[in-house]
Amino acid sequence: MADRTHMTEADARGVRYARELQGHLSWLDTFSGTALGVLAVASGIYTYLGVSSLLDDNGAMSAFAAIAYSVAVSVGIFVFWSYMLRLFPAVRGARARVGLLGAMGFGSIAIIAMSSWLNAAALAGSAAVEQHLAKTVQDYQGSLERAHEIALSAQALERDVSRVRQSFEDLSEQEAAGSLSGLAGRGAVFRVLRQKSAELAGLETQITSQTPLVAQAFAEGNQILSRMRALTVEPGPVEARSVEFSEQAVRLAGLITQLRQLSVAPLVERAAQDLAASVVLPELDGATEENRGAQGATIASVLEVLAQRAATLERAAQAVQSMPLPADTTYTPISSADAVILYARNFVPSWAGAIAIDLLPAVLVFILAITQSAIRTGREGAAVEDSLTLAELRAALAAMREVEFTLGDREEPEERSAQTPRTPAAPPEEPAPSGQITKIKTP
Repeated sequence: MADRTHMTEADARGVRYARELQGHLSWLDTFSGTALGVLAVASGIYTYLGVSSLLDDNGAMSAFAAIAYSVAVSVGIFVFWSYMLRLFPAVRGARARVGLLGAMGFGSIAIIAMSSWLNAAALAGSAAVEQHLAKTVQDYQGSLERAHEIALSAQALERDVSRVRQSFEDLSEQEAAGSLSGLAGRGAVFRVLRQKSAELAGLETQITSQTPLVAQAFAEGNQILSRMRALTVEPGPVEARSVEFSEQAVRLAGLITQLRQLSVAPLVERAAQDLAASVVLPELDGATEENRGAQGATIASVLEVLAQRAATLERAAQAVQSMPLPADTTYTPISSADAVILYARNFVPSWAGAIAIDLLPAVLVFILAITQSAIRTGREGAAVEDSLTLAELRAALAAMREVEFTLGDREEPEERSAQTPRTPAAPPEEPAPSGQITKIKTP
């Protein structure tokens, strides 16, 4: 193949393009390491804050442990991304690229596991704990309202009891006038009706006595809820507020249990069952057999009506008891790191910032890889000597002169010794005798 003596115009443009990109990279290299160090230190600081929130002890040993962990994270992030920034753009083979890309993926996962979630805890830990408190308040409010609703539904059974009682009282008045058995007065039928009316009146009194207790418990529960809501938004450390919040939660749980116990539905159900089952039949006091037969028939009809009314009351009480019970709500204190993970969807910006501060160098790695690939592409069509800049050419010439000068200094003594002939020493001249001419021998 013939040697190339001249570059084509496309090759020249590619060399200029590659040279321009290389100049930009040389300028960027002056501060890239510093920028990577700043990112690593910032991540370490937020990691320290996140670790500190997880440690219960505030002593010197805990502080030293948090500092050691954060320093290790900063060094690990700096070293890992330094490797990637140097090696990934330099490799050319597809297999090597895929291998380093996989290593970068595993390293990024490790960085997120050891640093990013702690950074998120430092950025949004207090807000996440407050979110947990607010959600707990909502849960307790739902349980309180549900318990109050069940208690009010049970109190509404008072109207059913009052209606049944009133019906028995009306029947007793009719019996006193002789409209039922045909015998006016307060005989056996009258006493049966009055007996059940009195039982229902006692049940109605018990239900009525529960009404102020239910109202008082619900009002006190709302006061506790108001204090719990205030604790979620008050200024100051969230840990101190969580302690008082826990105390209020215990009180509110007790009130919810009290409201559930104030429900009179079980009492009404048992009273309805006893209403028809426990009937004390008086002695028939009719003067004649015909009158006593009329009284017996009327009492049988009364008992049938009593059973029907008792069944109606029982079904109403069972309907109240079948209502879904309030959910068992228990406040569990939670750390800021756990709260950030539990309510991650509510703090997406904080998570994004915490991960970005650790994985931002990955973008720089890809930028460098693309730029280095473009530089190599621009230099593909040119020989090595064609891609030399003027400064590089001057440096090469200076190096050549220095080499030549060094070699010249070493060879000069040898050349001088080789070029200068060695002459034998002349014998000492004897004085010529007088009268003789001395011949001078010239070399």
